[in-house]
Amino acid sequence: MLQIRTVYLSPTTYLNVGFCCIEYKRDIAFGWYHYGVGLDTDSMVGNCCGFGVLPENKHEENNIKILIIFGILSILALLIASQLARAGELPKIGESAPNFNLPDQNGKIYTLADFHGKWLVLYFYPKDDTPGCTEQACNFRDDLNQLTRLGAQVVGISVDDSKSHADFAKKYSLPFPLLADKNAEVTTRYAVLRNLGIFKVARRYTFLIDPQGKISKVYDKVETSRHSKEIIEDLNKLLAAGKG
Repeated sequence: MLQIRTVYLSPTTYLNVGFCCIEYKRDIAFGWYHYGVGLDTDSMVGNCCGFGVLPENKHEENNIKILIIFGILSILALLIASQLARAGELPKIGESAPNFNLPDQNGKIYTLADFHGKWLVLYFYPKDDTPGCTEQACNFRDDLNQLTRLGAQVVGISVDDSKSHADFAKKYSLPFPLLADKNAEVTTRYAVLRNLGIFKVARRYTFLIDPQGKISKVYDKVETSRHSKEIIEDLNKLLAAGKG
């Protein structure tokens, strides 16, 4: 008879899936390991919820192996599905940026027209107060003066609500708008939604929008540690080329 245990390990990302394996010797459990995959687009993480199995005989040992294989295949299937679960096509360079009408962390409504005449760094991110998203936001905060001198405004968007944004902005003194796309309408419009059914998150994409509201550059491989520097470099090149 299998003994099933559920183990809760204080998840720190918005979705973790995984499994735990119980080591045993002569039917005595003496240790456990766990493995999880965080669908945060930043990295693989070890905090997860899972299950453990204590075998009592050789037959149950084989059952454990089957469960482990099934768990691995389930994780891989979920990851593959998450990569495919993006509706629509990304806005292309030169096209008009899709409009938005969303509240920020203070309840103020912003639309694309509010940024006419300025460069707009519109960045989508998965989740407030997670490691990669925090690093990215704090770097934008630290480089905001440089971006402002280049005529650019920074705006973040995720599917978190305004309260979550307010807590995040207060904790890290973020001085720019964080827009709450709770229904994922704008995230879908920009084709950066990761839809896993009951779980919906924004992919980490940034759109550099010119003062006329056209897509100037799309960043689909964001390195959070230097993303703001990368945008500053690109803005300098665009301005030197007489664009904007």
